[in-house]
Parts: sequence; C-alpha cells; structure tokens
Amino acid sequence: MRNPTRRALLAGTASLLAMPALAQDELPNRPITVIVPWPAGGPTDAFARVLSQRMSQDTGRNFVVDNRGGAAGTIGMQAAARARPDGTTIVITPNSTFAIAHHIYPIQYNQERDFVGVGLLASSPLFIMVPARAPYRTLQEYIAAARQPNHRMTYANSGVGATSHLAVELFMQTAGITIEEVGYRGGGPALQAVLAGETGMLVLPTAAAMPLIASGDLRALAATTRERSRYAPDVPTFQELGFAGFEVVEQVAMLAPAGTPEPILRRLNAVAAAALRAPDMAPRWQAMGVTVEAQPFEAWPAFFAAENAKWRDFIRARNIRVQ
Repeated sequence: MRNPTRRALLAGTASLLAMPALAQDELPNRPITVIVPWPAGGPTDAFARVLSQRMSQDTGRNFVVDNRGGAAGTIGMQAAARARPDGTTIVITPNSTFAIAHHIYPIQYNQERDFVGVGLLASSPLFIMVPARAPYRTLQEYIAAARQPNHRMTYANSGVGATSHLAVELFMQTAGITIEEVGYRGGGPALQAVLAGETGMLVLPTAAAMPLIASGDLRALAATTRERSRYAPDVPTFQELGFAGFEVVEQVAMLAPAGTPEPILRRLNAVAAAALRAPDMAPRWQAMGVTVEAQPFEAWPAFFAAENAKWRDFIRARNIRVQ
C-alpha cells in the first residue's frame, strides 16, 4: 500500500506548482503589444511604458509599447480595432481618445462596439495656468477681466478635443465668458507661447504644471477636480470657487479589441492593478502626478457609459468640431 502521507505531500506540491501556471495561461504565451495612440515622450506614453515594464516583470510576458499617434489618438485606435481579439493587443489611452475623440473626428471604427474595457487605471487633475506676471492672481480676477468689453484675452489650445481644450470650453460656459482660442501643434508649442507672453492662458495636467508652479514661471488659478489635488493642495478647485459640479479629469484606461476572451481581460485587469498598487511603484506614479484608480473589471461598462454620454452631450451643445 502506498504511503498516504507521501501521496498527499506529492499532490499538494503538484497543486502549488500548477497554480502560477494556470494563472499565467490566461495570458497569451507571446509578446503583448500595448498600443499607445499618442506620440512617444508624452505623459500617456511615459505612464504606459512604466506600467508595461512592471507588468512584464510580474508576469514573465513581454508587454511592448507601440506608439501610433495622430488625429487625437484615432489612428492608433483604428489599428487596435483591427487587431485580433486574442489578448496579444491592448490599448492604454486617455479619455480624450476613448470618450471624446469619436464625437469630434471622422473615424473608421466604432468606439462602443469595437472595444471592451479592461479598466480605468489612473487619473490626473488639470490646472488653469497663467503667466506669473499676469495681473490677475485669482480665478475671480481672471473672470472679471474676461467680462470687460473689448478684452483681448486668449488661451493656447494644444489640440481640438483634448481634455485641456474641453476644460476651457466648460470654463467659458459656466463662467459666461468668451476667450479667443489660439491653436498650436502640441503641448510644447502651446506652453512656450504662454511662457513667452504670446498667449495668456492654458490648461496643463499635473506632471507638467507642478514644475512650472514650483519655479514661479506660471501661476495656477484653479484645479479642475472636485477636491484639491494632493500634488497642489494650495490651489483651489472650481467646485469650491462656486462652480458646482465642475469637473474635468484626465483619465487613463486599458482597453482591448472587442471579442477578447473575458478570462484574459480579467487577468489583465488583475495584473495592471497589482502593478499600480505595488508599494515600490508609488514614487513613480507620484513623479508623474497621477492618482492610481485600478478600477475593477466589472465597473467599466457603467463608467464608460457615463463618461461617453457626458462628453457627447457637451460637445454637441458647444458645437465642438474639427475645422
């Protein structure tokens, strides 16, 4: 008769050895392409690369970032929509692409039908920024100046449909003011224009705003979140300045082509959440000025529906479109 203790020990050992393999088998045993539909060097790209590196480390799979920039992210999204739904292609992109761009730009894919959400990953507040030498020190003073007849106030727009653009549109609507738009090809030229005094205001995400606030080159008048940012606790929010319900947040999410098997989606969600919440990663996210969200897989449909409807209705009401 075989030794039952030895048999139980062998069975338990085999079970332990099998557990990681079963979990890993939910991901393809091939490199996973991470499409970032924005150029290399930007905040979304930087975030995606750090996250992909950590997911590669945690899973033993190779997550490879592929930048496909252009047309507010819609070129990269089109490439992802045509990819095989086998778990070898995912997208990491902000809400300016997954919830806004398809309401403004002509596209060759259907955002609602061609993609499934893995989950919300992170968020970042935006800040209304003016040159330090500007005469207004508060948002109220800025609004008062914009209400003066024949004013010549302008803002730098780095791209139609960007969250920064819509934040200004919402600001103008809620404050009852009009500010002349000056368009630039990207965030870098827009920032340089404001620093040089060519344009009077712009909206920046946290990572770009913090060094400029610290250096004194620009002044933050308000944060676009409902609560003050832990990265800039001295900057008031639109909410506390009397603009009830005002909120524009840059949100970054992971999506996959529709038809990707649910076990793969759930595994990707778990891997991303573990990477985002790893204690040793906290300094990396802090340096980027992002707040970790790590949304559960089941939360995506309701989250996307609300975000999509919010911007669809606002874009229609403001008649925002590519000229």
